[in-house]
Amino acid sequence: MTITHLLVTMENPDKPAPAMSVPDVFDPTCSSRHALELIAGKWPMLLISALEEGPMRNAALMRRLGDISQKMLTQTLKDLERNGLVIREDKKTVPPHVEYSLSPVGRSLSETLLVLDRWAETHFGTLDAARERYDAERRK
Repeated sequence: MTITHLLVTMENPDKPAPAMSVPDVFDPTCSSRHALELIAGKWPMLLISALEEGPMRNAALMRRLGDISQKMLTQTLKDLERNGLVIREDKKTVPPHVEYSLSPVGRSLSETLLVLDRWAETHFGTLDAARERYDAERRK
């Protein structure tokens, strides 16, 4: 039961709680779509996979990802933290020492993303060849 359902029930004990809907990613009003939007980009997927290796500092994440800008790294980490996938730990030292790690729900997602990573590494050649054939045919 969601907090909204609980509050409605507590405020109106004689009135039945609204029916809870079944999550459906094809329903435009379902919050599960936000979950998909959150992880669908290149940077969130790569960051979550990188953090599977263990806690990392900002500079280590930049080296691991290779071509991410500091601005994009910061923005993506904040979004992942806000949504409970990443934990930011400030060690409260001078100079500043901040580490990022996966939350339990972030770890559960990383298992799925690692399968996708392996798929991409296995099939990139096939995709590259198909794209080249398609482009060559369009140039004719």
